Amino acid sequence: MKTHVAGERFGFHEPSRSSPLPEEWRELDRAVWRWVLAHGGDPLTAHTAAWASHAEGQGHSALELAALAEGDDPDKVAHLRATLEQSALVAPGDAGDTEHCPFVLEGGHFYLRRNHRSEVAVARALARRRQAALEPVRPLHDDELRALFNGSWTDEEERQRAAVRQAPGRRLMVLTGGPGTGKTTTVLRMLLGLSREHEARHGGMPQIRIAAPTGKAAQRLSESLHQGAERLRGGERLITQTWRPHLEAVLGAESGTVHRLLGSRGRHGGFAFRADEPLPADIVVVDEASMLDLGLLRALLDALREDAVLVLVGDADQLTSVGTGSIMMDIVRALETDPRGDLVRLAHCFRADITLVPINEAVRCGGMQAFEDAVAAASAHTAGNGRPAALVHNVADVPALRRRLTAWVRSLQQVLADVDITTPLTADDPALLPRLEAFGRQQLLCALREGPFGALQANALIAARLRQWDALSVWAGRNWYPGRAVIITRNDPAARLYNGDVGICVPVLNNNGDTLLRVAFERPPDVAMHASEHTDAPPPLRLFDPYTLPPHEDAFALTVHKSQGSEYDHVAVLLPPDPDSPLLVRQTLYTALSRARQSLELWSVPASTGKALRTPLVRHGRLTQRIVECTVAG
Repeated sequence: MKTHVAGERFGFHEPSRSSPLPEEWRELDRAVWRWVLAHGGDPLTAHTAAWASHAEGQGHSALELAALAEGDDPDKVAHLRATLEQSALVAPGDAGDTEHCPFVLEGGHFYLRRNHRSEVAVARALARRRQAALEPVRPLHDDELRALFNGSWTDEEERQRAAVRQAPGRRLMVLTGGPGTGKTTTVLRMLLGLSREHEARHGGMPQIRIAAPTGKAAQRLSESLHQGAERLRGGERLITQTWRPHLEAVLGAESGTVHRLLGSRGRHGGFAFRADEPLPADIVVVDEASMLDLGLLRALLDALREDAVLVLVGDADQLTSVGTGSIMMDIVRALETDPRGDLVRLAHCFRADITLVPINEAVRCGGMQAFEDAVAAASAHTAGNGRPAALVHNVADVPALRRRLTAWVRSLQQVLADVDITTPLTADDPALLPRLEAFGRQQLLCALREGPFGALQANALIAARLRQWDALSVWAGRNWYPGRAVIITRNDPAARLYNGDVGICVPVLNNNGDTLLRVAFERPPDVAMHASEHTDAPPPLRLFDPYTLPPHEDAFALTVHKSQGSEYDHVAVLLPPDPDSPLLVRQTLYTALSRARQSLELWSVPASTGKALRTPLVRHGRLTQRIVECTVAG
């Protein structure tokens, strides 16, 4: 898929200062155009720079010159390149030092300087980590691997065992795979092997840090590691005493967002940990790495010591970051192009119910017929929640959408009634937890954020209908009511609430017996992980006065991007009926449908579904090639 820098719009004429500016340009793009002209640039360079700014806004780290030439005409590309090479504002990509120029031209790619520098820095750092792999001091033998997998040794676990076996001695390890393929199970055992290797090499236990781009994803990984550790402890072939300190090191690892890991300075910009103040960590695991953008990965690599181990975990087929680049996808491609044992792709799904696996695989591969066949087969199967495993609803217009939302609210009301959402409980009542967990039973996901088929409008319609529920009549007309689900949209470190955290409004009894509305959130992972180990541990939920929350919005419907790192029993996916929508790409559909554990619905029209299936998301840049080139060059 090309960027939205269509050649016919650019026209590939010699633009003048008086040429009309493209309608697609944002104000930022227009500002770049004005800046170039004000600093002596010619109109053609100014237009190219503005299009590069526009491309960055759509996630590309570079602008392909061919995208500006109508029909990819090589003569026009050559003319454009020759003009740019003469500009004093443009540096050649092989110049080494580009500090004096705001733009960089490399091959057929035109960069904003910061993106070029970040791409080069990331590629070099990853290549150094690949080249720094050593023979392990304490290699894992088959009997040890068998014990780490609770005595199991099946063919389906071969790739998991390979990842655990190959990790010790490396400075970079990448683990990718779809839902249910056992990534977290594998990560736990990888960490045990890495911890033992660190002790053997350095004579002490490692400092382990666990992170993810969102707090929710970090929390899920921490909880999964804790649950996996409990299974290891209780296994008949439990790991011997020599493994126990390493298990405790893993469970004692601090976890949180990548920004928190790096010591984000918030509005002041930058991070506390950087090249001259490295992160005090020996092993760092980043889950949901597909959500990393180019700048954040560069900051992370800058902050890591050269001898630290970085483990990147995620699904390379998911949506890329909302920021610049397609990091996980590019890294996986590079490591597959030049295999050195530092990449393992998990494929086998270990879930008891694998009904949805063929659907996800068909979307991942982009096959329309395979997708239709998989949906048809799943529709005849009843999931564990009593729903058909898959349904497709033709939602071609707003009236059809309103009908679907009405049915959706009825189902939501039943979910809330099942947990008795309107009955007040004391703040320490364990029955509060199922109310928050009920939010994971069903979720509407939207490709769009705005417009009649976007998440904002869907949220408004769902909230309006939910408020008409007789059970909520006591709270009629109020902004807050039991069952209102919200998602935090801005970090609040003081409250330890972060962008992406989801809470639900519940009625709570105070000491005087009065009913108050509070918003329940899960406790941060570094506290919740150890709650069961102490008799006086705090409850797994935190309650907030709704009027003290940081910026938030309703979470009855989420964008697909916001849903990354989460899973739900039942998912409905809403696609816009306009097949020309630029968000109809394969990764959007795959990410959305793969959030479902048991059953799913697709609200779409055939043209939109087909467009999404056959349109892979492509972000322009040279990170994959750079990693390979830097690694081979040594």
